[in-house]
Amino acid sequence: MKQIKSTRQSGFTLVEIMIVVAIIGLLAAIAIPNFVRARSTAQMNACINNLRQMDAAIQQFALETRQASGAAVTTANITPYIKLNSAGSIPPCPGGGSYTLSSNTNAPTCSLSTLTASPHTLP
Repeated sequence: MKQIKSTRQSGFTLVEIMIVVAIIGLLAAIAIPNFVRARSTAQMNACINNLRQMDAAIQQFALETRQASGAAVTTANITPYIKLNSAGSIPPCPGGGSYTLSSNTNAPTCSLSTLTASPHTLP
């Protein structure tokens, strides 16, 4: 009796591999912009929360030291009233901006407050 040997080898063809790579590329093209947008929104929200904390610290400093309306405020003035980061300074803007303090009647501002896509401003 003659035995028939199967010469079929298991594996993937080039077309199958190309289809899988195309599907992964398509999913990445859909997902990456959403991740970037989510990151930018998270940075904006963290910056706004930092601005809120600084504004509350400014108001508390002005109240406890009986500052006149419109008195100038510095970072050193509000340091005791705000939770500092591990470096011992006011938390920086996660988006890379810088904070500006002017007076106890004006809210602190971020240098990224002029962005049109996601401005870092207090509401």
